[in-house]
Amino acid sequence: MAHRIITQVVITGSRVLGRAFAEAYKQASATSQYAKAHAKNNPGAANTFASHGLTLEEACKILNVKPPQGGKANMEEVTERFKRLFDVNDPQKGGSFYLQSKILRARERIESEVRIAEEATSREAELKEGWKPKVFKDR
Repeated sequence: MAHRIITQVVITGSRVLGRAFAEAYKQASATSQYAKAHAKNNPGAANTFASHGLTLEEACKILNVKPPQGGKANMEEVTERFKRLFDVNDPQKGGSFYLQSKILRARERIESEVRIAEEATSREAELKEGWKPKVFKDR
C-alpha cells in the first residue's frame, strides 16, 4: 500500500515539474522572439537598456545632469553629483541601498554611453588618417 502512495506522489510531482518547465520554456521562447522582432523594427534599441534596464534619459534624470550631446558629457559634473548622492543615500547613515544602487547604475549608464561615443569618434579619426602603426626602435 505504501509503495502505491509513494509512486503516486513521485508521478504527480514529475508531472507538475514537467509542466512548469514546459511553461517556462514557452515563456522564454516567446520573450526571445519578441526581443528579436523589436530589435529588427528598431535597430537602435539594442543599446537602450545597457545597464540593467536603465535608459540614458532615466540615468540623466537620476543624477540631474544633461544628456550627452554628440557623445560628450561633463564627466566632472556627473562624478560630483554621483559622489554627493551616493554618500547621502549610504545605508549606514540612514539612506536607501536601493537608491544608492540606482545612482550607481545611472553613472555607469552615462559612462558607457560616453565611452561608446568616444570609441566611435576615435575609430572615425583613425579611418580618416589611415592606419599608422606604432614602431618602436630598440635602443
